[in-house]
Amino acid sequence: MLIHLSEVFTCEGKKKEVPATVEFETVLSADGEVYPVLEKEPFVVTLTNMGGRKVSIVADVSLKLEIPCSRCLEAVPYLCELSIEREADLNESSEQRAEDLDEQPYINGYNLDVDRLVWDELLTGLPMTVLCKESCKGICSRCGTNLNRGTCDCDQGETNLQMSAIQDILKQFKEV
Repeated sequence: MLIHLSEVFTCEGKKKEVPATVEFETVLSADGEVYPVLEKEPFVVTLTNMGGRKVSIVADVSLKLEIPCSRCLEAVPYLCELSIEREADLNESSEQRAEDLDEQPYINGYNLDVDRLVWDELLTGLPMTVLCKESCKGICSRCGTNLNRGTCDCDQGETNLQMSAIQDILKQFKEV
């Protein structure tokens, strides 16, 4: 969704509230995972002329994503509540903003791309790990059985797979 900002710049201090919705259906995380958007609520973007071709952008966004549990890989509905507060200076060119490390890819000329604004905020706000429950047992490292649903018959004696090569060498010396 694009919002044209020129209406806000008619007089200093002018405030405009624009109803908006998120149009994307999936979120691509930084590690390449695709998370479907389960629910997205309409929200209001508040634009305020701060004078000197600067605009304040404020929005509260609520999305529900489906993210796999970090231990058992079961789908978990995860509620993302974002509080967005940004300030855009339209006096600066995109090259100047890049030099100042203040890139604003959600602004192109006088257009505000609401999806890109929410997308950028969402990617920085995603948690590193999501758990289906705090006591999640995960999956068996050998057969892949979800240990929350039951047990498996795998030998749990060797738990560190990184040490398996060294353990094989030690077994060869024991046989000699």
